[in-house]
Amino acid sequence: MAMVDTGDVRLHVQRMTPKAGRPVTATAVLVHGLLTDSLASYYFTLAPVFAVSGIDVIMYDLRGHGRSERPESGYRLDDHLDDLEALLDRLEVAGPVQLVGNSFGGSVAFGYAARHPERAAGVSLIESEPATAGWAATMDGVLRQVLTELAHNEAAALAWITANRSQNTARLAKGAARLARETTLARDIPVSQVLTEDQIRSVRCPVLALYGGESALVERAPWLESLLPDCRTVVVPGHEHSVLVEAPGAVGGHILSMIGEGTHEEGVAERGVAELVRVEGR
Repeated sequence: MAMVDTGDVRLHVQRMTPKAGRPVTATAVLVHGLLTDSLASYYFTLAPVFAVSGIDVIMYDLRGHGRSERPESGYRLDDHLDDLEALLDRLEVAGPVQLVGNSFGGSVAFGYAARHPERAAGVSLIESEPATAGWAATMDGVLRQVLTELAHNEAAALAWITANRSQNTARLAKGAARLARETTLARDIPVSQVLTEDQIRSVRCPVLALYGGESALVERAPWLESLLPDCRTVVVPGHEHSVLVEAPGAVGGHILSMIGEGTHEEGVAERGVAELVRVEGR
C-alpha cells in the first residue's frame, strides 16, 4: 500500500507491474465508481491479468473512498480530474496512458482525456459515459435517492440490503451512507462542470465502451459512436451495471484487445485471456 499526497488530498494507491523481467508494453490507470466502490474492484479482477499481459497498472481510491483521505468538501468532477492529474505527476508518469473507468470512474477517465488529449492513449468506459448535462441530472437523482433511503433512513435500508443482498453489500452501503451524509459529495457532483458535444468530439484517441445488455446505459451506445471519431461499443448480454465484477473475463478481454492494437505488441491480449481463464477457473 502507498499513500500519495497530491497537495490537496492523500490518495491510497496500488501498483502492479509485470513480473519476471517482462518489458512494460503500456501503462493503464484504473478508476473506480462512486460510494460503494474502491480500487478493490480492479485488484481482484482486471489488475492482475493486465500485469501478466505486460501492462504497468495503477489503481487508486478516489477521494473519500477506500483508504484515501475523506475531505468534507471538494467532490465535483473537476476535483477528481485534478486528483488524477496530480497523482500521475507525483508518480512521474509522463507518457500517454490507457484510461479505464467503471461507472463514475469512466466519466473521470473521459474527462481526463478531454482535458489532456496528449496524455491519453485510449479510454475504456465500463458502464459509463462522458459527463454531460443529462449525466448530471441522472447523478442528481441517484444521489438524492442515496441520501433519502440510506443516509436519512439508514437502519431500515441496511436491514433490507442484508436480507435481500448480503452482509458485505450492507457493509459497503453503510460506508456509502456515511460518505453521502458527512461530505458535500451528493451536492457537488450534480453541479460539476460538464462537457459539450464539441468537447466530447475533441477526444481523438480510441474509445471502447462496454455495457451490460440489461443496463439502461446501453441506449447511449449509438450516441457515443456518432460523436467520437474512433469509438467501438460492446454489449455483454445478460448483465446490468455490475458487469465488471460479474463478467471480468469478457470485459478484460475486450480492453486488452484494444490496448494490444494500440501498442502493436503481439501477445498482449492472448496472455491476458489465458490468465483470465486461469483466474475464473479457480
